[in-house]
Amino acid sequence: MTNEFVLEAISREFPDSVLDTSEPHGMLTLEVKKDDLKKIVHYLRDSSLEIKFLTDICGIHYPEFPDKEIGVIYHLQNMMTNFRIRLKIFMTRENIEVDSLTELYAGANWMERETFDFYGIKFKGHPDLRAILNMEDLGYHPMLKEYRLEDGTRVDKDDAMFGR
Repeated sequence: MTNEFVLEAISREFPDSVLDTSEPHGMLTLEVKKDDLKKIVHYLRDSSLEIKFLTDICGIHYPEFPDKEIGVIYHLQNMMTNFRIRLKIFMTRENIEVDSLTELYAGANWMERETFDFYGIKFKGHPDLRAILNMEDLGYHPMLKEYRLEDGTRVDKDDAMFGR
């Protein structure tokens, strides 16, 4: 199975859903429409592509891009052929909600809870969406780039040292 073969299959099945494609480090990476994500993942799992393993779900925050400020990244794999694919969706801060994949993958439960906990992304249809690693009364989502990394009173360190 090749990147070209899988991309062609997805493009044929969902002609208007793929917004961008790339192949960093040889891994097929697709940015897809948020509303079509669950249908695409369902197709990847149940079609002859047999991409049945959900490896990871994680969030990302790009405050410098208001139209694509919050993202969710999904890594999926066909264990028989070792083919891997990355799907990305992006949303605005006002619309920080996406369909849950817990119906398709039981393992999505804790991954979505972790992503909610750290980024505040709500997963529609999740059976138990609550904090998993942080205290429930924390009051903020620590992976959002809204807070300084260092104490503002220190002069020996600044956020530029940490890639900001």
